[in-house]
Amino acid sequence: MTTPRTTGSPGNRAAREVFAGLPPRYDRLSWLLSFGQDRRWRRSVVDRVAGAQPRSVLDVATGPAGVALAVARRTGATVVGVDLNEPMLRRGRRNVEAADRTGEVVLVAGRAEQLPFPDACFDAVCFSYLLRYVDEPAEAIAEMARCLRPGGTMASLEFFVPPAAGWHAAWRLYVSAVLPVAGWVAGGNAWWRVGRFLSQSIPAHYRQYPLDWHVRAWEQAGFRDVGWQLMSRGGGLVMWGTKGAGP
Repeated sequence: MTTPRTTGSPGNRAAREVFAGLPPRYDRLSWLLSFGQDRRWRRSVVDRVAGAQPRSVLDVATGPAGVALAVARRTGATVVGVDLNEPMLRRGRRNVEAADRTGEVVLVAGRAEQLPFPDACFDAVCFSYLLRYVDEPAEAIAEMARCLRPGGTMASLEFFVPPAAGWHAAWRLYVSAVLPVAGWVAGGNAWWRVGRFLSQSIPAHYRQYPLDWHVRAWEQAGFRDVGWQLMSRGGGLVMWGTKGAGP
């Protein structure tokens, strides 16, 4: 297990504060404000996890348990979802109960940087929209790798910045102007804050941690055959890899 660290890091605080007030309509508004692309991106992650035929899966930054439930339905695996935002977890538990999956999906409070699990105890790991909310992304990747057995699969979904000039300009206009206003109309002040936050945090993250950095961080954490795919002209990024047998 890792050495305990403070739960009050700037990244963790941002995750709690930005998403305060969102749980009741999180999935519906995520779909609406991404023009339906969010669900397609998540399916790609679930496909990667299901392809490994796991019996046990760890879903980090599980939120209201959308991916955890999808993995359970596709694989029949036991899925443990982890999130540091307790209102999101409460919503997730209600979603699990409504789906009649309480025997397959278990949700616990925890941090990606300090997971409360033994080494090599899961067959697959997945995470969504996580790395902008931790102060040391490489440490979080390594910690998730620690919990994955050798030969296991990890897959992830993050927002990305479209690289092509025309799509990049359209994306910038959307996230900086349209998204905050649409969020406010559809979900009030909480979603206006999310729109404002995303327009700043996504490009800032990739200025500090470009795509090749992400690939190296996975490889340094012990993954081989690391692959990635840009989704929807670069609005999303799906990554995957297999944990090697050695250090």
